Amino acid sequence: MRVDGGCLCGYIRYEAEIDADRVAICHCQDCQVNSGAAFGLVAGVVGGAFTLLCGELASYNKIAESGRIRKLSFCPTCGTRIHACTEDDPTAFFGLRVGTIRQRAVLTPKVQVWCKSALPWVPDMASIPIREAQ
Repeated sequence: MRVDGGCLCGYIRYEAEIDADRVAICHCQDCQVNSGAAFGLVAGVVGGAFTLLCGELASYNKIAESGRIRKLSFCPTCGTRIHACTEDDPTAFFGLRVGTIRQRAVLTPKVQVWCKSALPWVPDMASIPIREAQ
């Protein structure tokens, strides 16, 4: 699926080819801290098919539990996380942050990973009262 998107401030714009069947909720502690939320939501980019149209990404290299170096890329102006890839093999798993994809409303997660790190209230989110706006 061809998608496009960018960061909160508009400095970063991109196009990518994703596999809509590889949309995942990640409950690892790194995603929790890095996203500032209970989990990360990523779409798998097909064969490294990511094109930066505007701006220049900043990055931070993080050593994953596997020992591989994961390159976390983000907007240097507003800090929006854009993607993560394996430093020595960008096609291994290239995860594009779903919140930055313009077509995000049609991307339903297919799997949840690192569930051993999930916050205990996540399975009961349906019981938490909802409001249409703040």
